[in-house]
Amino acid sequence: MQTNRTTPSRLAKRAHYDAETIHPILDEALFCTVSFAVDGQPMAIPTAFARQGAKLYIHGSVGSHFIRELEKGGPACITIMLADGLVLAKSAFHHSVNYRSVVIFANAEKVTDEAEQMNVLALITDHLIPNRWNDLRPTTASEMRKTTVLAFSLAEASAKVRTGPPSDDPEDEDLPTWAGVIPLQTVRLTPIPAANSTGTALPDYLQ
Repeated sequence: MQTNRTTPSRLAKRAHYDAETIHPILDEALFCTVSFAVDGQPMAIPTAFARQGAKLYIHGSVGSHFIRELEKGGPACITIMLADGLVLAKSAFHHSVNYRSVVIFANAEKVTDEAEQMNVLALITDHLIPNRWNDLRPTTASEMRKTTVLAFSLAEASAKVRTGPPSDDPEDEDLPTWAGVIPLQTVRLTPIPAANSTGTALPDYLQ
């Protein structure tokens, strides 16, 4: 939704407010940064997350200061960025980055239903490592008691996207300086087994 808070002050043409743009960015990103304030002191914590429908979910220890502050329901700002390329122009001023980002303004809602809590933990696990949850031993009641799950509405969210080559000034076009894009990519490398798993076959979902 477009609001005063989600409308950028610069390059508003790059902003998007539709779920078709926002949701795929959230689904590709592995981590977000949750920002909030405590007694006027700004805080910003990176954490794993997952999206389902029009909500973003995070989890943490019941004893976490970060989680306990958010649980109070105060305002939070959540940011996500995917860097797709370094944009090299013929002047330093026009260097840029090709990126996809999302900014969300929301208040945390504590998830109290046990079935929903378990579903969210599976969601976050499989968001980081697809198909991992069903390969794990069942989560215990003790572990669940030590975990808080929080939900954030995506109602007030916006995406901002830059793509394409550099935008050089006309007078710089013929300068003998290389310009273009250096693509960036996050790549999963070959898994390294723990000492207690050297004799266990690598599961298909990690191949």
